[in-house]
Amino acid sequence: MKKTNAMRELEKSKINYEGIEYKVNEEYLGAIHVASQTGTDITKVFKTLATVNEKNELIIACIPGSDEIDLKKLATISGNKKIEMLEMKKLQERTGYIRGGCSPLGIKKRHESYIHESALTKDYIYISAGQKGLQIKIVPKDLINYLKMNIGNIIN
Repeated sequence: MKKTNAMRELEKSKINYEGIEYKVNEEYLGAIHVASQTGTDITKVFKTLATVNEKNELIIACIPGSDEIDLKKLATISGNKKIEMLEMKKLQERTGYIRGGCSPLGIKKRHESYIHESALTKDYIYISAGQKGLQIKIVPKDLINYLKMNIGNIIN
């Protein structure tokens, strides 16, 4: 298994994780496919979404794979007037990642990040390792504490 920047970042900080490989289907890059390929409950597979506020500052949000983000809720808890999804064509430039392989870890520059409160009820969650076909299985509190993530209800 090839190490990603996200994995190296965790190792450097001595945070336990497990790398999980799965078969990629370019037509279905979402969390539901990851859950089916890894045999994991979809509520434990968290997708990473890149958003921007009205000042064009990057804000990362991690939510359960079967849910949809509520941008108004994210704006409210982050103290912003407006939040919108980062344009897909700007994803790699702003994060260093591509669609289907965006991780909250290893992004070029530190950024504000949020995670849905349901993560606290899980013994572990899966997040992207920073490339298609590879996930990181991690204790949510380890991820939250390391990234200093804000916790809240940010889904519809």
